[in-house]
Amino acid sequence: MVTGLRPFPHRWTFYIGKDGKILKIDKKVSAAKDGANVAKTLKELGVEAK
Repeated sequence: MVTGLRPFPHRWTFYIGKDGKILKIDKKVSAAKDGANVAKTLKELGVEAK
């Protein structure tokens, strides 16, 4: 998404449950740290690991 205030795209992570419903939207994404943050958030949401 591009807005008039910021000339670059925003990065958002959407967590979607097995039923297709959005569980959470993370609007503060850091590409350097997001892998660890995603794993932590999935655990907090109770999503089972494979």
